[in-house]
Amino acid sequence: MSKNLKKSNNNNILPMDHTPLAATINLIGGKYKSLILWKLTNGLLRFSELRREIPCATPKMLTQQLRELEADGLLQRKVYPVVPPKVEYSLTPLGKTIVPVLNTMYTWGDNYLSKQGITIPSH
Repeated sequence: MSKNLKKSNNNNILPMDHTPLAATINLIGGKYKSLILWKLTNGLLRFSELRREIPCATPKMLTQQLRELEADGLLQRKVYPVVPPKVEYSLTPLGKTIVPVLNTMYTWGDNYLSKQGITIPSH
């Protein structure tokens, strides 16, 4: 059997990217996707606010990641017809279902950093 295929419980052959873990990683595994989603768990943010919250992301990379999350249905983008442009991002109902996963990732990371002797500010 090819490395890229996996046998399912009902003996069908599925591409590896159709496994549950791969599906989750494909949706939130981009360079800044998890951070973007995490920042939006407290409500909507404007693009400029996301840039301040995730300073290591270039505007181009942040825009790319936001577009992918929007295309995947995890966040919504609202554009206001004003000058200068005002754009707000928020989680969709589907995006809100990923919050427990993000909370678990946060807790795991917090425990890991604690064991390394690193304390972080809370969310």
